[in-house]
Amino acid sequence: MRFMMLMIPAAYQGANGAQLAEGFAPDAEMVAKMMKFNEDLASAGALISLDGLQPASKGARITFGCGVGTVLDGPFPETKEVIGGYWMIRVASKQEALDWAVRCPAQDGDVIELRQVFDMEDFPADVQAAADSDIVRSQIS
Repeated sequence: MRFMMLMIPAAYQGANGAQLAEGFAPDAEMVAKMMKFNEDLASAGALISLDGLQPASKGARITFGCGVGTVLDGPFPETKEVIGGYWMIRVASKQEALDWAVRCPAQDGDVIELRQVFDMEDFPADVQAAADSDIVRSQIS
């Protein structure tokens, strides 16, 4: 089973998050703790991928209406939760994913949202056929 652990750091939320712009970098001591966690995930064979994300002030949102996309540059005034990074993991159960998530060296106020990733066999045959693409599969395999 694959799960995505989405990190929602307290530092990216609310008024503080709007202030995280040019020159923002996480604390080196915190990064070292996270790297130990990442190494533990990798050593266990659970880690598929991971990345940290720049603050929302450097991003954009594209909303769609009537088939047309409209771009809004960050920061986003109505945002309550901003994702700061993610881990993609492969584990045997939701409980194992939860066990990893609670081990994360997160700071006070940080949140990790755990979401199971769809596997193709979760879908009916017609959806699997519609989603089958040699080009896409070759790029992400």
